[in-house]
Amino acid sequence: MSKGTTIKEALAQWETKSGEKAGEAEEIKLLCQIPSIEKMDASLSTLTNCKKLSLSTNAIEKITNLNGLKSLKILSLGRNNIKSFSGLEPVGDTLEELWISYNLIEKMKGIGVLKKLKVLFMSNNLVKDWSELQKLSELPCLVDLNMVNNPIEEKHSLEGTWRSEIEKKLVKLKKLDGVPIVRQDDEDEG
Repeated sequence: MSKGTTIKEALAQWETKSGEKAGEAEEIKLLCQIPSIEKMDASLSTLTNCKKLSLSTNAIEKITNLNGLKSLKILSLGRNNIKSFSGLEPVGDTLEELWISYNLIEKMKGIGVLKKLKVLFMSNNLVKDWSELQKLSELPCLVDLNMVNNPIEEKHSLEGTWRSEIEKKLVKLKKLDGVPIVRQDDEDEG
């Protein structure tokens, strides 16, 4: 089996293609690397100006080395092999959107560090327990959540209780699975 592409190699290719310096860029896309990126290595720490980092469609298993990304607002990690949220602590005070659909996440432990997170797209993962979803209540800014095709969503959608349960548990949510939430008090104000 061939060795995966390193972040350093992917950044060098990105710089050649874009004509920009990675350390100065606000948006960097390292998606669909061939061979795939397997590790988020220390080269990421050079991306001090990066506001949006896309590492989707690779073979990353762990979130690591985000320490230098002091400006990061959007992190796209969809279609990887990520199993947990650990490693997000360094961006806990800046990250506003986390796109992490099509991974292997079952437990929500570690999500609570993202105090500015507004948008969480995590469809097609493995979350199956309400106790895990309850951890989302630790996110004071969360307004947009996508949980389509997680075992918990599938089960409760079939039972017809998914939306009403989430609306009760996450009262600040404005959009669920791409559909706006209309609450009684919203209607009274209009």
